Amino acid sequence: MPTIRSGTPRITRDEIVEAAVRVIDRAGPRPSMDDIAREAGITKPRLYRQFADKADLYTGIAERMSRNAFAATGEDMTVLLQPPRSALQRVLGGYAAGILAHPNVFRFLALTPVPAGPDGSVLQFELGRDVARRFEKLARAVAEAVAVETGGIDYLARAVVGVVLAVTDLWLARPEHSVDEFVGQATELVWGLIDGFLRRQGVVADPRVPVFATLAEMNRIRAED
Repeated sequence: MPTIRSGTPRITRDEIVEAAVRVIDRAGPRPSMDDIAREAGITKPRLYRQFADKADLYTGIAERMSRNAFAATGEDMTVLLQPPRSALQRVLGGYAAGILAHPNVFRFLALTPVPAGPDGSVLQFELGRDVARRFEKLARAVAEAVAVETGGIDYLARAVVGVVLAVTDLWLARPEHSVDEFVGQATELVWGLIDGFLRRQGVVADPRVPVFATLAEMNRIRAED
């Protein structure tokens, strides 16, 4: 059992979030604030010095998990240097490994009702919105770098993340489905969305050829015309 901390050192928000993740991993997607404080080695009043309320803590958990989920992309443009299908398989494989490390946290974020803030407003902390914002930022930077029209990228980002989260929920609900099956199905669904977006920009991409190579060839042909 964790030892209750007294005096210094001052516990950080990140340490409390880590404690909350451990509680959810161990006990399931219905954690109590008492259990989280105990796991962090502090009293509940000290927990509330770092987080205004339960919704604030839940937001911290969602932000941590969205960073972890998005980290599989590498947060750079190297994905364009690989064939899209194999790049997606790598990214989704890394994502799946992260989900398997914390399946109860995914269920917690997917199933827990959104608590109201102090003023009665609904606080949005869901995993999908934060990951979609991160994905949109990366996708926009990539599109601008290769001179592809960026209009509609916000819709593409939300669609991609929505599909991945939906099939993740299905995958976790059916333990007979393997990681390879999940990655394969998710890869084809996500590639279908990306391919559709590119075709609307006049780009016909072969999923076996790096996108940079496809665009370079298109630019060469246009320059010769």
